[in-house]
Amino acid sequence: MRNPQKNARRTSFKQISFQFDARPGPVTRAPGAAWPGGPGPVSYDGPRMEAFLLSTGIVALAEMGDKTQLLSLVLAARFRKPWPIVLGILVATLANHALAGAVGSWVTTLLGPTALRWVLGLSFIAMAVWMLIPDKLEEGEGDAAPRMGVFMTTLVAFFLAEMGDKTQIATVMLAAQYQAWFWVVAGTTLGMMLANAPVVWLGDAITRRVPIALVHKISALIFAVLGTLALTGWA
Repeated sequence: MRNPQKNARRTSFKQISFQFDARPGPVTRAPGAAWPGGPGPVSYDGPRMEAFLLSTGIVALAEMGDKTQLLSLVLAARFRKPWPIVLGILVATLANHALAGAVGSWVTTLLGPTALRWVLGLSFIAMAVWMLIPDKLEEGEGDAAPRMGVFMTTLVAFFLAEMGDKTQIATVMLAAQYQAWFWVVAGTTLGMMLANAPVVWLGDAITRRVPIALVHKISALIFAVLGTLALTGWA
């Protein structure tokens, strides 16, 4: 006589086996898409963070001993009001580098990938050579009387001094390289503040402790590497 409990177990095992066998094949998804039933699309911030961190580091290094850092030192010694000077530097840098980043992004719409690769590669290498040339403050820069107040005097003087400067040109190239305007401008602005704000408060005590020549050589090496990577298609 058959055991009804064994028959019931066999039936349930067959049902379970059928349910597992009826499952579809491996679940796949496109890069950046959501898993089925997942919370939403997957975002990757690697290139953005790379643009931000590299922009911050390379501009902070390039700014050491630069004429705009020397201008910060002159303004701090002349006016002895660090807060309006630092705020003026911040606003001037944001305005200047926002324009520079926009130019960099605009250049990418004019040049094809191959032409852009050569322009960026050669520009980075030229910047590496430029980094090895000592900078100096032009006569009369930073000596103007504060008719507009310390903040506006700093803003105007710093904005004009940054025009065509190493860090502004670097911002143009980085924005063209990464095509991430916001992250490049945020990074270069932070790099400028890291290099200039301590000088405003501490004076030349900080610049005397930093080996400027070595810093410039490191900056030149970074620019040379970026240029080589761009020319070889690795960047």
